[in-house]
Amino acid sequence: MLEYSHDFRLVAASLAVSLMASFTGLALTRGISLLSETHRKQRIAMASVALGGGIWSMHFVAMLGLQMPILFYYDALLTLISALVAILMVGVALLVMHYWPRTSASVCIAGTIVGLGIPVMHYIGMSGIQLCKAVYTPIGVILAVAASVVLGIGSFSIAYGARTHRNIILSTITFGVAVFTVHFLAMAGTNFLPTLQSSNVAAGIDNSILAMIVTLISFVICGAFLLSGVTFWPNEKFLPESGYSEPKEPMLASDGSLQANGSDPAPTTFTIPYEKDSRILFAETSSVAAIRAEGHYTIVYVGLNKLFCPWSISDAAKRLAGSAFVQCHRSYLINPSHVTGFERKKDNGVCFFENNPPLGKVPVSRSRLSNVRSALGL
Repeated sequence: MLEYSHDFRLVAASLAVSLMASFTGLALTRGISLLSETHRKQRIAMASVALGGGIWSMHFVAMLGLQMPILFYYDALLTLISALVAILMVGVALLVMHYWPRTSASVCIAGTIVGLGIPVMHYIGMSGIQLCKAVYTPIGVILAVAASVVLGIGSFSIAYGARTHRNIILSTITFGVAVFTVHFLAMAGTNFLPTLQSSNVAAGIDNSILAMIVTLISFVICGAFLLSGVTFWPNEKFLPESGYSEPKEPMLASDGSLQANGSDPAPTTFTIPYEKDSRILFAETSSVAAIRAEGHYTIVYVGLNKLFCPWSISDAAKRLAGSAFVQCHRSYLINPSHVTGFERKKDNGVCFFENNPPLGKVPVSRSRLSNVRSALGL
């Protein structure tokens, strides 16, 4: 067995890299529910690279501080694969959080994916060491994987429990410490054996080249961290997702309008976000005739215009709780003030919008018929 130790300056640097990457990745995902699908995917890709690249960088900054009595280097292909695995698994977890319904189950799934991605990246990277062989103890592997999954779920639970500045900071600390802890738990259960040099050695990266690569990536992460930090606090008042706590399930009042459960007062002013010319703009609800479900998003009808809205239909119902809007169908919210006609058809009905040709008419389901009629004064 080879004796080894760590340079504590690089250990501290690895923790700093982990924390900066965690903050950058988690901060990039704030407010993306208001973006178009293209921009949302771009932000998720950027956050995946920041978080996954940060996990990889933390590992190899710490490995640069590994001191053994023999020279060693890394297999270039396995080193690249370890980085790509980290980025891919983080990306899958973020897709789960931003494209699946945000429930306790989806948070656990995303946290588990990231929690498994950290040790998988670690052990792939360790398998790339040349001129010596890493030998793992079962208890070390079990502790590293278990701690990683628990801390991963905890980090995502905090980060997505409420999209506030406080939660982002707390989840940054939790995730950054998780990556750091998993690495050194795994290292505590690792021993090294020298191996004979083979004539069939794969293309390798020695420590000097690795140091340059890791330094460059860490510099990029540091720059991204500074940019994210500069815009983190001022953006709060512009991002409706900031500080937004999930409202309770809406109820239909006796007049057919949506109102929130509980004692929380409903807001008196409502706007609806929509995208136009790569910008997010806001429409007053009084100008909106109806909102129609379109997959995970909605279409907002304003006069002759059909506008893309990043809300889902259920999200729109919750956010517009207390407004004049009435849900007449599982796929439609309507503004009764824009209805120009109503027709009863057996157990259901139809609302007409003659002043909004792109909309035309909207179906009214049987279960919501009485609420719609009440809202229309019928």
